[in-house]
Amino acid sequence: MRSIARVVNGRRVSDGAGVDIRRVIGVPGADYVDPFLMFDDFRNDDPSGYVAGFPPHPHRGFETITYMLKGKMCHRDSNGNAGLLEDGAVQWMTAGRGILHSEMPEQTDGSLWGFQIWLNLPQRLQMADPGYQDIPGSEITEFEKDDVDYRLVAGELFGHVGPATTHLPVLMVDVAPNGGQTTIPLTDGETTILFCFEGELSVAGEAIEDGDMAILEGTGGVLIEGAGRGLLLSSAPLNEPIARHGPFVLSTEGELKKAFMDYQLGQLAPNQAEFLSSGGRG
Repeated sequence: MRSIARVVNGRRVSDGAGVDIRRVIGVPGADYVDPFLMFDDFRNDDPSGYVAGFPPHPHRGFETITYMLKGKMCHRDSNGNAGLLEDGAVQWMTAGRGILHSEMPEQTDGSLWGFQIWLNLPQRLQMADPGYQDIPGSEITEFEKDDVDYRLVAGELFGHVGPATTHLPVLMVDVAPNGGQTTIPLTDGETTILFCFEGELSVAGEAIEDGDMAILEGTGGVLIEGAGRGLLLSSAPLNEPIARHGPFVLSTEGELKKAFMDYQLGQLAPNQAEFLSSGGRG
């Protein structure tokens, strides 16, 4: 069975145009948990902490996954995609060879709460076609088993399949044991993380609290108990070199420099100039 190798709870940072977030992966001590590049918890009751949002910005070489628990966020990108993330919805975006997008709150009061994960891609897929999946909350695979509630976003679990299409096998599930317990089967060799975002959970007998991320070790499944709620992600490590800076994640310094040059020359993505001139509304 898996156990906790270490627990991290990140630090407060400001990103985008001043959005207050807790960054759990992508900080010293948990800079890269292969293949997970970043994990942000954006949880704000004060509109001043989120209303400026994330204006147009570029990406290349990886995927972003946004899981909205509460609130409304509008996505637009340089490929012409647009989507409104509401309670329980997921946006899965493949930056691939290059995309520009914006993520702006569609509200000026109330709470905004969700997570954004950056998932690395192997070098052979880093220049794939950009892609975008808008998955409404109603399409997330929800089920109950032995009094435990699950929302399965990606992968297979207990005979159920999540709606997200992925380049590589990924398990992403929101789990609430409701005071009971569950043993989630996992593939040996995968990197598995569990972020507790409500109450308290126990992993193989060791407690984690709201805001804690458990990075697991060992083989077999993971025993999760408690009255809290958590988001579990599991995927095989890539074991490849990475070169990252700002919005770009590639495999070599040369590829990274080319990404910045392409962006500066207006060649990172089709319709780059039009998208930027529209303020992310194109």
